[in-house]
Parts: sequence; C-alpha cells; structure tokens
Amino acid sequence: MSRPPSLTLPPCARAYRLDTDRGSFAVQDARPEAAPIGTALLVPGFTGSKEDFLALLAPLAAAGFRAVAVDGRGQHESPGPREEQAYTQRELALDVLAQARAVREPDSGPVHLLGHSLGGLITRAAVLLDAAPFRSLTVLSSGPAAIEASQQVRVRMLIDALGRLDMESVWRTMRELDPPEAADAATPPEIGAFLHRRWLNTVPEQLIATGRQMLEEPDRVAELARTGLATHVVSGAVDYAWPVAWMDAMADRLSARRTVIEGAEHSPNAERPEKTAEALAGFWSGVG
Repeated sequence: MSRPPSLTLPPCARAYRLDTDRGSFAVQDARPEAAPIGTALLVPGFTGSKEDFLALLAPLAAAGFRAVAVDGRGQHESPGPREEQAYTQRELALDVLAQARAVREPDSGPVHLLGHSLGGLITRAAVLLDAAPFRSLTVLSSGPAAIEASQQVRVRMLIDALGRLDMESVWRTMRELDPPEAADAATPPEIGAFLHRRWLNTVPEQLIATGRQMLEEPDRVAELARTGLATHVVSGAVDYAWPVAWMDAMADRLSARRTVIEGAEHSPNAERPEKTAEALAGFWSGVG
C-alpha cells in the first residue's frame, strides 16, 4: 500500500471530477505555468489512488508537463458498482482510453501514459487495445506477468477475507499482519487516517477482481513490444511484488529505457518523488 509523504495539493494543481464517455473520475491535475510540452496520465495500483502521485505533481509541472493523476472506477473518490464483472481488465483498460480522450487538449501536448503496480497491467492492456492515443508508456514497479509467489499468497488471503468480512474488519486484520516499519508510530497521523479512509472508500469487488488479475496475468510483453510504442520500465532498487530482475529482463525484451531509483522500493513515486520525476520527465522529453 503506497503511502504519500504529504496530502497537500501543490499550488499548480487542482482536484476535480474528470468527465469522460465512460463516467466521471476523481483527478488531481497539475499544470506548468507555460503551455505544457506533454500530458502525463497517471494510473494507480492495487489498493491505491491518485494521491500516490501527489508528490510527483509539482516537479513534473516544473519540468513542463501537465500531470493528471486519476482514481480508477471503484477506487477511493471514484464511484463503482458492487459487482466484480465491472472490474475486468478490459473494462478498466477502456476507462483509461476514455480518460486519455478526456485529458487531451490542443495545447497540452502528446499524452504519456504511466501505470504503477497493478496500474502497469491495466495501462498495458489499454495500449494493447489502442496504442494510438499515446506517445509513450511507462511501467512503474510492475512486471511482465503475475506477481511473485509469496505475494500471491498474501493477495489470496486478502481476496478470501474480502469475501467473508466487511472492509473495516479486513483493515484491522491487515494492520495486524503489517511489518514493524508499517506501524502507526512510523506513519504521521494524518497519513494514517487517509489510508484508512481510502481503504473504506474502495469498492471491495474492485479489490477482489483486480487482485485476481495480479494472480492470473499472462506474459504479454511480446504483444506490447509489437506495438512499437516507446516504453520505460522504472522501479525501486528492491521490489516485493515483481522482483527487480524480472523488470530488468522485461525492459530488455521491450528494448525499453530502464531506470532504477536508488533508495526506493515498490513506490518510488512516493518514496523518492524528485528522482522519479526527473527520470520520467527526461524520458518523456526524449520521445517528444
């Protein structure tokens, strides 16, 4: 679960609901002072939300990019139905394509797509449906197929709990299983309250359906390579969901740019935002 270092929206950004032809989505939209050289659409991961990218907004805007972070359907402040079928990977990918259409503006430059963790699988699926709206795809802390075996055990436990318990009970159980570094003493009270509130706002069927996707995702790297879209694989120096070596190999297969953010783990966007923003802006500037 990503923990944003702060919940303060920078002056260059505003929060609103983005209307699309597939419904409205809660977003945080940051813009540079001059006309943007490009627009980044930022898609969060499992149990995440747009706030996971909050620390990237100001540095990306300072680099000349408009950055739009979105809550997917059933995530935090974007509503979603109480049925698993609404959260198939195809449905979520079609949402991303609708969001891309909605953020495109004549003076906002090309759209660069980024997906974090589960969001990497969803954005890949969107590109495989239609790569035309995008100038590039960045896969952040996401791998070629299903998550690593030990993490599959944890996700299966979560799916089982979500099928039997209410969200508050599942939250309390998860906190009991957290490692020591995730304890309340290590998390500022306002961040802890936000994480709890976000969890309760998330639709459980969304978590069940997307959790299964992380367990069952096939290797689609060759398909992605055939699109010819410029790609960037970014991760921390350590990753528990997809080992770093897996992401190294995926980047090689894609002939993609590869960036490792030292001092970061599964959420470089929250753990080392300045370095992550620098790497992202450098890549996007290079592909136009």
